[in-house]
Formats: sequence, structure tokens, C-alpha cells
Amino acid sequence: MHIQEWLETVPAVSVYALVGVVIGLESLGIPLPGEIVLISAALMAVGHDGINPWVLGACASVGAVIGDSIGYAIGRKGGRPLLARLGGKFPRHFGESQIATAERSFHKWGMWAVFFGRFVALLRIFAGPLAGVLHMPYWKFLIANVLGGIVWAGGTTAVIYSMGVVAESWLKRFSYLGLVAAVLIGLTSMLILKNRAKKAAARTSAVSTPEAGTVPAAD
Repeated sequence: MHIQEWLETVPAVSVYALVGVVIGLESLGIPLPGEIVLISAALMAVGHDGINPWVLGACASVGAVIGDSIGYAIGRKGGRPLLARLGGKFPRHFGESQIATAERSFHKWGMWAVFFGRFVALLRIFAGPLAGVLHMPYWKFLIANVLGGIVWAGGTTAVIYSMGVVAESWLKRFSYLGLVAAVLIGLTSMLILKNRAKKAAARTSAVSTPEAGTVPAAD
């Protein structure tokens, strides 16, 4: 069975449910790849007649809003001890530096941190619980939460689906083997660029930082 034929056998309701649940869990504070799942589903909708991109975007939006609201309630009840416990379980996502960064954003931008946080991976996980911990008025949180969820989920679905439709007509002239090869080349190029950027940053840091143990010469 070809990939395209296999994708068409996946029930649309399963895709809707998966997207809504994953994004909802991510929004309430569990580190999950919600954005990747949404992008994958939007691309999948291009070759799947049963998946409606409007319904997909709506499910993603609902998951985002409900997840954030649950996260807000948990954060308001659990307070800072909750963040400390999460830091012990997920140090890469809820470490002291990550919490400090997110908290500075909230103090600076208020409810807009919830709205724009939907577009940033770190704040997307933090927004709900941290808004509750900081006792942001719920009506402010709700407005920013609903608007952010709709714009992020609906906008992402629309953009990715539209790009997929355009790309599909171009990719039809190639075999799936060619598509896989193109993806692999793109990933390899991205990894090479990231590696070079990392080495350049390391060299810059080495130049700007004095060597350990160096003692200034006496006059």
C-alpha cells in the first residue's frame, strides 16, 4: 500500500481528536510537540479528502483554549510550589531560568504575554499555569487565551494547508522517493547550518572570554 493510500485510511475524527488532545495537554503545562502535531495534521489534510482544515483548526483552537484554562486553574491553586515540583520533573522546561524568563515576560506584557505566548514554544507551555500562579484576573486571561488560541491554531492550519496545496501540484510530477530525498537533503542542510552557527558562537565566546587561570601581568 502506498503512503498516500495509507493516509486516506486514517479516520478524520482520530486526527481531530489527536490534535485537540495533544495541544490541550501542552497548553496546560505538559511539554508536548503540539505545534509539530498541528503542522503534520494540516499537511496530512492536503492528501486526505476526509480531513476538513476548518474543522482541524477549530479542534486545535478548542484544545488550546481549554488546555490553557485548565493550566490557569491548576497554577492558581498550586501556586509557586507547583512550579518547583514541575522544575524537578521537567528541568529543561521548568527550570529556574525558564521560569524567570517567562515571569519577566508576564510582568512586562501582562495579558499580551498570554496572547503572544501562544506563538512561542516556552511560553506556550507556561502561559496558563504561570498566569494562574501570578493571579492574573481571569477575564483578562480568558480574552487573551481565546484570541491567541484562535489566531495561532487557525492561522497555522490555514498557512500550512495552503502551502501544502500549492506544493502538492508541484510534487505530483515526482515520485515519493524523490520527495523523501528532497526532505533528507533539506534536513541535512539545516543540520550543517546549525552546526556551523554553533561553532561560530563557540569561537566568539572563546575570543571574548579570558582563558581560565590567566593572571594579569604586574606593572
